[in-house]
Amino acid sequence: MTTSKPTENGSGFNAGVDGVVRPTTATGGTLRLVRTDDFDSLDPGNTYYAYTWNFLRLIGRTLVTFDTAPGKAGQRLVPDLAESLGESSDGGRTWTYRLRAGLTYEDGSPVTSGDVKYAIARSNYGTDVLGVGPTYFRQLLGTEYGGPWREPDIDGPVTLETPDDRTLVFRLREPFAGMDLLATMPSTTPVPRRLDTGAGYAAGPVATGPYRVASYDRGKLAVLEPNPHWDKATDPVRHQRARRIEVHLGVEPHEVDRMLISGEAHIDLAGFGVQPLAQERILADPELRANADNPLTGFTWIYCLSSNIAPFDNVHCRRAVQFATDKRAMQEAYGGSVGGDIATTILPPTIDGYEPFDRYPVGDEGTGDLAAARAELALAGMPDGFKTKIAARKDRLKEYRAAEALAAGLARVGIEAEVLDFPSGDYFEVYGGSPSYLAEHGIGIIMFGWGADFPDGYGFLQQIVDGRAIKERGNQNMGELDDPEINDLLDRGATCSDPVERAEIWQRIDRLTMEHAVIVPYLYPRSLLYRHPDARNVFVTGSFGMYDYAALGAED
Repeated sequence: MTTSKPTENGSGFNAGVDGVVRPTTATGGTLRLVRTDDFDSLDPGNTYYAYTWNFLRLIGRTLVTFDTAPGKAGQRLVPDLAESLGESSDGGRTWTYRLRAGLTYEDGSPVTSGDVKYAIARSNYGTDVLGVGPTYFRQLLGTEYGGPWREPDIDGPVTLETPDDRTLVFRLREPFAGMDLLATMPSTTPVPRRLDTGAGYAAGPVATGPYRVASYDRGKLAVLEPNPHWDKATDPVRHQRARRIEVHLGVEPHEVDRMLISGEAHIDLAGFGVQPLAQERILADPELRANADNPLTGFTWIYCLSSNIAPFDNVHCRRAVQFATDKRAMQEAYGGSVGGDIATTILPPTIDGYEPFDRYPVGDEGTGDLAAARAELALAGMPDGFKTKIAARKDRLKEYRAAEALAAGLARVGIEAEVLDFPSGDYFEVYGGSPSYLAEHGIGIIMFGWGADFPDGYGFLQQIVDGRAIKERGNQNMGELDDPEINDLLDRGATCSDPVERAEIWQRIDRLTMEHAVIVPYLYPRSLLYRHPDARNVFVTGSFGMYDYAALGAED
């Protein structure tokens, strides 16, 4: 899509992709965000939605963060709680971070290195209580530590040391070149053990960022107010522009779009873009179009085929689905080309290591290769097809319609797929991310969208293809793929410091995974994001592929 010339007030189509729309240093005003469902969790140790990670930067600070800047500059790493990026003197096996002086919580009490250690311990080892977030630190630090709730008398993993109140030393099992990327994750947000309520902590996480939670009525409304103990002098990237931030939750998708265009809300929190009807209206109206951006998000829309649920324990059944998928119809569910480009690889074009290839071509029109699908069904011994179920999130209307398009495409070769709808808020914790739930209910296809935990091939691939990352709750490896060759390649890539060699490893993993056929990529999504003219300092960050919430302000 082309970029229109910015207007006098700083707007213009795609002006927020690589620039700042309506920049200002003024403070005041109420910033109103809106969302169809709820956060997965406001607990920084129990979340996996990208928009939640983005939003939590307003409340909590991490050891390292991404620069508050538009486009690719938003992927630049900068120290946050730490004085500098991590230091290693032994090739990446040991990493040291030193906290800035004067860091405090919202009650004025000091932040210590022990609080960061505890945060990592609870999020990575306390999965009996917090089951959603990633567990990279547990994999890298090792140790048999059972977590703060099972072993309350043990001071966290012994391989994470805190020699004083401002120093953390990570002693890894193997060298890891991307430690600073891991240090951006919400799980490094400090949590004071004295105030941790376990599963209840999400109701009001203790703030270290510019805002604190004033109230949170789950599924209805979250309100943030300025944190009086936040000190801009210690924070290189955040601002306290708005005097109040409201997040209106549980709003019907088309009502979200109406609120944005009318000015009742400024930004859609989810960052997925408006629905197809609003897309048509916005693109046809020059005034509305000037308030829209259409970036590649850095995600890949995929669905997974569970290799442990019949008949998808047969690779030929999985390959039949690959060939029978009508990717063109699924693209139309997202609004056509405005909604994204048809995908053939797991890695998206925004990630280093992306290499275009097409293991399961579905024809020039993208509508499927039915002859190839029927040939795979014959090899599986099921020439007439089979029955299965699809899990999707109905509050994500475009995803649900894509699931319906998928089911219609599969029906052409005798595969009957019933579409089931689930809420976004509990999708990973209870439904799509629970292998036992999927098996119990015979759900073989799980609609999904994936973006990098951090902008790197390892950060994109590890959680969705590493067999060692499979877990009972909050599972992201929904195909339950466990290939020793892929696991070994991930380990090699993690320790490799040569960017060319690393990129080749990610390409190899992408191809191997597609051979297993447990993941079906169908779209490299673009979001038609709408920013109301009253929003200030609006731009798309390359780290999340959506507007940077830590920068936003509003005009009443």
